[in-house]
Amino acid sequence: MLGVFLLWYVFSLPKPLFKSGYTTILLDKDKELLGAKIASDGQWRFPEADSVPYKFKQAIVNFEDGYFYQHPGVNPVSLIKALYQDIKAGKIVRGGSTLTMQVIRMARGNQSRNVYQKMMEMILATRLELSYSKDKILSLYASHAPFGGNVVGLEAASWRYYGRSPYQLSWGETATLAVLPNAPSLIYPGKNHQILLKKRNRLLDKLYHEKIIDSITCVLSKEEALPQKPKKLPQLAPHLLERSVKEGRRNKRIFSTIDKHLQVEVNRIAQRYYKYFSANKINNMAILVTEVETGNVLAYVGNIMQKSEHGNDVDMITANRSTGSLIKPFLYTLAMKDGLILPKTLLNDTPTQIAGYHPKNFNQLYDGAVPADAALARSLNIPAVRLLRQYGLSKFYDKLQDLKLSTINKGANHYGLTLILGGAEIKLWEAVGVYGSMARVLNRYNNGGMYTPNDYFMPNYLHKDHSCKIFVDDDIFGASNIWFVFKALSDKDRPVEGGDWNIYKSAQKIAWKTGTSFGFRDAWSVGVNPKYVVGVWVGNASGEGRPGLTGTQAAAPIMFDVFKLLPKTKWFEPPLEDFAQAEICTKSGQLASANCEETHREYIPKNGERSDVCAYHQIVHLNKEATARVNSSCYNVAEMQTKKWFVLPPIQAYYYQKVNPDYKHLPDWAPDCQPDVERNIGLIYPKPNAQIFIPKDFNNVRQKVVFKAVHQNPKATIYWHLDEKYLGSTQKQHQVKVFIKPGTHLLTLIDDKGEVLKRRFEVVE
Repeated sequence: MLGVFLLWYVFSLPKPLFKSGYTTILLDKDKELLGAKIASDGQWRFPEADSVPYKFKQAIVNFEDGYFYQHPGVNPVSLIKALYQDIKAGKIVRGGSTLTMQVIRMARGNQSRNVYQKMMEMILATRLELSYSKDKILSLYASHAPFGGNVVGLEAASWRYYGRSPYQLSWGETATLAVLPNAPSLIYPGKNHQILLKKRNRLLDKLYHEKIIDSITCVLSKEEALPQKPKKLPQLAPHLLERSVKEGRRNKRIFSTIDKHLQVEVNRIAQRYYKYFSANKINNMAILVTEVETGNVLAYVGNIMQKSEHGNDVDMITANRSTGSLIKPFLYTLAMKDGLILPKTLLNDTPTQIAGYHPKNFNQLYDGAVPADAALARSLNIPAVRLLRQYGLSKFYDKLQDLKLSTINKGANHYGLTLILGGAEIKLWEAVGVYGSMARVLNRYNNGGMYTPNDYFMPNYLHKDHSCKIFVDDDIFGASNIWFVFKALSDKDRPVEGGDWNIYKSAQKIAWKTGTSFGFRDAWSVGVNPKYVVGVWVGNASGEGRPGLTGTQAAAPIMFDVFKLLPKTKWFEPPLEDFAQAEICTKSGQLASANCEETHREYIPKNGERSDVCAYHQIVHLNKEATARVNSSCYNVAEMQTKKWFVLPPIQAYYYQKVNPDYKHLPDWAPDCQPDVERNIGLIYPKPNAQIFIPKDFNNVRQKVVFKAVHQNPKATIYWHLDEKYLGSTQKQHQVKVFIKPGTHLLTLIDDKGEVLKRRFEVVE
């Protein structure tokens, strides 16, 4: 029998000792409480703490178990005294249980008190003492003792009744909590409070007599008021808390990288803007702030903390939303890495039709030709679409896969060229991750190091967690290319998507990009400097679009206000070792040719030497008055003037001159000179071999087709013919409207100099 008992004794303690669920709590980087999610059984029961505050340790031992550190789990003297008092009173008035026995009773579900249960508690208490240290047992008691209502454990009680950590409580507050587990119902207001007050004060007197506190502390502690209505627990990052639970961290103490003070301020910014946006029925918002070097999340606002029917419980940081123009910088960086463009290479910005797709700029205007950095800074759509076509849609898609953008996963052909303009979706979490990775690559060069694959990873919100997702082992972007893109995005005097950047000037230099999805459904802004990344999304979780919901007007102001909360930092140093030097044509932004009239030497991306040489400058021969072009067949060579001339194709020149009035067209040919073969007429619409779909009105009548053309000579006349039938002539504004039947047609244009341009197209039902 003894052997059986000993065997039972050895294995008598249940594992785990407590099986109840815990409140999931979220802590900031300094272990301050950010939020809590109640346990599944409806109790506020914080996960077991590693230690017990000194004040509570002294208070509970002196109140409940003065010989706690001397007895082996059972105190015979206390049991005898309790038995004597119970017999004398004729009822149970004192239990005589030690703190260790109380831990056992709580672990066994607070079963009814009788001799058998008391004996079991005594036996198991001695077993507990053999397995755990005194401090651990005290910690178990503090974590599982009842404190009234659905409040269990010291930490939960401290936050519910005093709104702060138990380590921050006074002696009076600690003494109040120390006497509560003995009679938890005393916490409720009314006559119970007088009993609670007397018990607390008796404990304070005992602490004074034991010389644990001095007389002044004792007197002042007695003057402290008792807690009244339980306080609400902090809910500073509720969406991050819910995300943590979904990711398998329920019932745990989550140590995050959040900066509580920054989180509070960012929450205030979000609430302030919500009051403004809600008037326009814009109800949702997300803000993410990360540290560049570590990827640590410093502030996480998943949505507006407002109880409503507008999807405020949805974490918009992890939601899939249309990218708008947010991924354009990735394309420009990759194009520079491949040597397709230089920072100021002129890009085509004219009316464009590609396989029936008609991209348009946000402002519905055209620049004709625009430097690459300006096209990116102004977020022009047409140059981006043309650049994507040049770079390769499938190739760009593959690079986005390398960047681990999980939402862009349906194949390149699914998205087509709309991929660059919001045809795909992205998470704010991942967008901030890529921008942060780009900044890390630059920082590595600035600190004298070289690229490592560890530069590319997604943000992280767990303290001391290094399980971030590492990208492919490839320097996807390249430091020099990133630097030039960030330089373009940090220009402080640019209009973006029709907005005025000057109203958002910041004391800090920031590379920032906005995005607006089709139908004004999503407004984005992501900004980065060497230390921080701030990402903002504004919109409606339902997907409803609203007027004025653009990246510039809605998201950018929030982003800049958040940056004002962050410490200032120096700008990125240029990664000189990753640069090349070259002679550049000032007007075209390309590598200079012998024909360029003005050049300069500058730093370019490392692979920029592969890019095209300037093809816009020509050598032209003029008469001695420089008023007309000539050639050797009609003019004395000795009297010719030779000049370098910047010449754009007709369509580009037409729009370019509207925004660049100093652009000079080539002079006309002298009357008796035979021109070399060249093209002065440019047909904007239709494109070669285009298929035209003609809409019908409400009366089922086909609408007119509008043909558009431009001419190098603003005074030229163009004569229009359709299928050899004369349509009329145009000057200055070369545009004709005509009804046309389905089928294949031939459009012929002839100018007053005899130049001919023919274009076949098809009209389909």
